[in-house]
Amino acid sequence: MHPYLDSALPHILAHQGLALNVEPNSLKAFTAALDAGADFIETDAHGTKDGVAVLFHDDDIDGVLLNSLMASELPEYIPTLHQALSKFPHVKFNIDIKNSEASEPVAEDINEFSAHNRVLITSFDATRRKAIMLLAPGTASSPSVKEFAPALFAGLFGQQWLVNKLLKPFDAVQIPARALGINIASPRLVTMFHKAGVLVHVWTINDPEKMSQLIHAGVDGIVTDRTDLAVSELKN
Repeated sequence: MHPYLDSALPHILAHQGLALNVEPNSLKAFTAALDAGADFIETDAHGTKDGVAVLFHDDDIDGVLLNSLMASELPEYIPTLHQALSKFPHVKFNIDIKNSEASEPVAEDINEFSAHNRVLITSFDATRRKAIMLLAPGTASSPSVKEFAPALFAGLFGQQWLVNKLLKPFDAVQIPARALGINIASPRLVTMFHKAGVLVHVWTINDPEKMSQLIHAGVDGIVTDRTDLAVSELKN
């Protein structure tokens, strides 16, 4: 198991921090989530025009693309990855790479802070994920949709050997509970993913009852907007 995942189960991943009264993906939201008991901070990275990795979900601000802006032009509440890794030196970050401009600066920050054991990289785009893995080898990762789909269908057809082969490069799979009418987090599929050597995190779950159902089905962690509810339901 990658050291990134060596934390007591179940894992609680704070989706954009805990943003009840503050901006999501802000340092204040991260602090609130950690104070509530989050194990990991789930966040999103974009690359700016001047090559800075910043933490923000959307592609644009008021219709202006982030990759067309300098980091200094962004609102103060949007942190850089460098600031987050510096402010929270022992916290584990789960980073979704949102644009191709983010890959190089994210890798540079991981390398600068020697944060390979406290960062997991994921992306809907396999190319972005692979670029970081080449630049910052040893960082934990989970597959893109394109990379995960073949493993899912291999699992549905009971081909454990193929699931093992397809998921071998990864440390975790981070998935919705359902998609296309398929119960992706069924006990049977979760068991197959575990046999392939990966942990299973499910997103984005805010209902405590559903959180408990998924943990009982065998999943290892919950990505949630409500760290406070998840900690109350799963940790107490």
